Amino acid sequence: MSREPILQGNQAKDDDRDLRPQRMTEMVGQREVFERIEIAVDASRKREEPLGHILFDGPPGLGKTTFATCIPHDLGVGLQIASGAALAAPKDLVPYLTNAEEGSVLFIDEIHRLPKTVEEFLYPAMEDFRIDLVLGEGVNARTLCMNLKPFTLIGATTRTGLLSAPLRDRFQMREHLDFYSVDELSKIVERSADKLGVQIDADAASEIARRSRGTPRLANNRLRWVRDFVTSRADGCISSELTCEALQMQGIDQAGLDLQDRKYLETICRVFHGGPVGAEAIAHTMNVPPDTLIDEVEPFLLRSELVVRTPRGRKLTEAGFDHLGVVPPPENPQAEEAERPLFE
Repeated sequence: MSREPILQGNQAKDDDRDLRPQRMTEMVGQREVFERIEIAVDASRKREEPLGHILFDGPPGLGKTTFATCIPHDLGVGLQIASGAALAAPKDLVPYLTNAEEGSVLFIDEIHRLPKTVEEFLYPAMEDFRIDLVLGEGVNARTLCMNLKPFTLIGATTRTGLLSAPLRDRFQMREHLDFYSVDELSKIVERSADKLGVQIDADAASEIARRSRGTPRLANNRLRWVRDFVTSRADGCISSELTCEALQMQGIDQAGLDLQDRKYLETICRVFHGGPVGAEAIAHTMNVPPDTLIDEVEPFLLRSELVVRTPRGRKLTEAGFDHLGVVPPPENPQAEEAERPLFE
């Protein structure tokens, strides 16, 4: 008989967990990843062997943690949750490894933040299910080899490049999660609204989905705000008109841009005449730290093709000017010539 996973570690106790699917069959989107994971889980269950180690990567809010919590539910095994940033030394990892039951899952979020010493301590645990403990100090020190019960390590990271090659290669499966379509997000919004006990029509769900940047976490956050708005200002039923009014109050436009995104575009357009301009110049003009623009603002604008990076800096595209309702300035042949490399 299968049993529910035992949740341990520093799992966040927030409302977002309530909106997450509990089984992989409840998940929407990421169909190719879902099918591969489903095959691996089914094969592991039939062979009665532990599932191979899995590494999920991709931008925040796309379902890495959801996959990691649904897999042990489907396997009927225990689950422990840890954060890479909290595992500062090998001794911090020992309780998780020694407490792991046979076939259970250890999920390490933000695994790229593991220190090098903890990474190397994981190698024999992942391959041979053993760890080497050093007891004592100096000439009196001795090494104790401790065997572990076979377990599954699931890692999640937003920055795969920061993982060392030896650690990456020890994961049997590496899955990349991509952004969701509007239709997929609409289904997620409708399902989340049902869990929150609020009525929402299809047009309102689609409106929230279009403004959520392809990210389920943002879609759920937008839904919560709209729910609060209609509860306070209306009868509690979410319509398309009320959705637009609520998101407009938050400063989120039809393309999903917020106030800071539009200020970024307007600064390039108004102050720097569409660019090209360096990120630091934009940041100082906006009175914002440069890393905030690079890490938080620019990724979505670049993905939406509203801005491009050139050798001379950031530059608005024609779509960026259209979004601001501004006519692009005429092309400057001398500027184009200056952007060309010296040697082609």
